[in-house]
Amino acid sequence: MVDAALALSENRLPDAEAALRGRLREDATDVAAIRMLAEVAGRIGRYGDAEKLLSRALELAPGFGAARANLATVYYKQNRFAEAAETLDAVLGDDPDNPAHANLKAAALGRIGGYDEAITLYEELTRRFPAQGKLWMSYGHILKTVGRQDDSIAAYRRGLEADPGLGEIWWSLANLKTIRFEANDRAAMEEALVATPAGDPARDEDRLHLHFALGKAYDDAGEAEPAFRHYAAGNAIRAGQLDYSAAETSTTADRAIAAFSADLFAARSGYGDPSPDPVFILGLPRAGSTLVEQILASHSAVEGTMELPDIPSLALTLGREAKGDARLWVEALVEAPAEQLADLGADYLRRTAVQRKTEKPFYIDKLPNNWLYLPFIRLVLPNAKIIDARRHPLDCCFSNFRQHFAKGQAFSYGLADIGTYYRDYVRLMAHIDAVQPGRVHRVIHEALLDDPEAEVRALLGWLGLDFEEGCLDFHRNARAVRTASSEQVRRPINRDGVDQWRPYEAWLDPLKTALGPVLTAYPEVPASFD
Repeated sequence: MVDAALALSENRLPDAEAALRGRLREDATDVAAIRMLAEVAGRIGRYGDAEKLLSRALELAPGFGAARANLATVYYKQNRFAEAAETLDAVLGDDPDNPAHANLKAAALGRIGGYDEAITLYEELTRRFPAQGKLWMSYGHILKTVGRQDDSIAAYRRGLEADPGLGEIWWSLANLKTIRFEANDRAAMEEALVATPAGDPARDEDRLHLHFALGKAYDDAGEAEPAFRHYAAGNAIRAGQLDYSAAETSTTADRAIAAFSADLFAARSGYGDPSPDPVFILGLPRAGSTLVEQILASHSAVEGTMELPDIPSLALTLGREAKGDARLWVEALVEAPAEQLADLGADYLRRTAVQRKTEKPFYIDKLPNNWLYLPFIRLVLPNAKIIDARRHPLDCCFSNFRQHFAKGQAFSYGLADIGTYYRDYVRLMAHIDAVQPGRVHRVIHEALLDDPEAEVRALLGWLGLDFEEGCLDFHRNARAVRTASSEQVRRPINRDGVDQWRPYEAWLDPLKTALGPVLTAYPEVPASFD
């Protein structure tokens, strides 16, 4: 056990696993060894295995608080936020003064709409631990989400007083999109960057956040060259941390286009769960999807939620369970019988029910990446509405390059990868338009800016909803918004984001090449994607 603990502390996971399995062969009921083996599983992303091990440890020792706390973390990592919060209630009942547990509970509550309780927890934590910069940052995040921008800025600034080199707070300020950095801010960030030397992997997170924030700062000052240099440096660090394959995404799109023909959809007509409740807004990040969501969520019949992870999770689980490889969800979906398609649709409705806080008949899932899983949605939830939010490829793609995402957008850290991703998205959407005409309503961002009322009326009409003036006054809606556009949609429609790529055109050739004919054809679809 000592050898296993030392191996864990040094991140020698194979050695730790071997030692722990040896111990469990001697005593299969050693709950400490079971918990440590779960930690090994969690560190390599095998959260299902970690959950099973921790559940077993708690069967053997119901009072094992460390195992229960670990289980809450595993639930959180699997996007099962309600279960995480419930488990943390039990953990905090035994250990009420543990700030790490309270912080995780507040984060989980924020993901299921429990904003008031989360804010109360953060208020208490920042009172007790005022020198913890990351606590102030988390507090600022939740204040931003509920629209208290001035308070969120104050919280971020308090965090910087505690830890001036914490790059993520600087990026959090930049990510508000509505403040301008002044010369003293740039100087403070440059000083922090110098104090965070390259080559130290432990400080890479601070460096990449500082680079992205400095990109925004120099952009504010109209200095394109240093702005792009910092954006490129931040993207390079993040790309080096990820294992993204543009070819894999393209291959998945190819397989979906080949598999999901008009005949296949016709043969499965009437399959899936018949609920009409979900409204999916998909496309690329930074394409105006949050604006469309805010407009719809201002209607009396539509509830806004957030970017929900459930569709990709269900599709990938299907591939893993049916084919032994999550990436083969396309083939697994083609072979799924009617009963399974209905079960998958019902499972989505069950999993997302926690996000619904009102009795409104429709609710929005605006995870942009759902475009790749559109055939899955069409087969398991055939009566759900699909809205494609599309923006000019250069504005959209360069906006992604300037945006550091907390997670889930691995394609966005290289210009060629972003362009390829956008092209694949247009290819698959064009295929669905051809084999399932009329099933997707497209909102072209620039058209929405030019004539908001006409576009909103057309959107509501397609959804079968009456026009309401509140949809044009969406910026007065006080609902919580979790995305990078949260502060932008609290303002009236404007053209501030149009043509922001132009000062950077000298560096965008890799993006233009990857986009190919999609760029010149926009907003139409090219006859050929070669």
